[in-house]
Amino acid sequence: MIGLTGRVTGKVGAGLVGEVLVHVPERQGTEAFLAYLAVPGDPLPTGTQVIVVEYQAPRTVFVSPV
Repeated sequence: MIGLTGRVTGKVGAGLVGEVLVHVPERQGTEAFLAYLAVPGDPLPTGTQVIVVEYQAPRTVFVSPV
C-alpha cells in the first residue's frame, strides 16, 4: 500500500477521518480507505491527489498531498 496514489473523496484534516480512493494494482481496481493526514497541516479537500505513506490493516491509510 505504501507509495500508492489516490484522490481524496472525503475531506482529510486534523481531527477528521476522511476518505480516499486508492488504485490497488494487485487487486486490479480502486478501493476506498479511511484516511488521516500523515503530517499535521492544512486539510486536504475533495479531489486532492495523495500518496499513501503509512498503512494500517484493514482499511486505514495516512496520506500526504502529491
